Amino acid sequence: MHFFSQTFKYDHPWSHVVIGMWHKYPNPHCTHVVTVDVIDRSVDPTTGIIRTERVLGCKQKTPTWIVKLFGGSEDAFVREISFVDPASQVATITSVNLSLSQFATCFERIQYTPTSSGQTAFLQTAEIQARMAMWRSMADKMETWLVQRFEQNANLGKAGFTDVLRTMWEAKQQQAAHS
Repeated sequence: MHFFSQTFKYDHPWSHVVIGMWHKYPNPHCTHVVTVDVIDRSVDPTTGIIRTERVLGCKQKTPTWIVKLFGGSEDAFVREISFVDPASQVATITSVNLSLSQFATCFERIQYTPTSSGQTAFLQTAEIQARMAMWRSMADKMETWLVQRFEQNANLGKAGFTDVLRTMWEAKQQQAAHS
């Protein structure tokens, strides 16, 4: 199993970041995410926690050796479940790949929390595991490649989300200035 982790602070308040979560895709940095479908959304009447389940459709350039060995295509799907707790101001997103999960899994967790300076802390972790017990050296190669791909996409995601937030809130500020 291989791990990935990163932290970051967005220069936006938590409420802006949570609203931006729903507008993250599409963006020009994350062209690999081609569809986003909301499967379910509910609000717990007691806690006020908003639960959303989505499926993201992605197109990835998969190495030829992986396609030859395992089959599949460049089309991949990811299940994402998010919980937004307005009372505690914590937003948590978990995701796991649906495609080729019999060979490898990537379990990602993202958490957004407010900071005392008015920014929003971002914590992202991922556990990546190839499921090839008989071929440990091949599993290590695959996990290494998957972690590298995950890190590339995580950096693109962070850049794309930064742009989405900037665009959303600059437009809102301009509207307020003209009102």
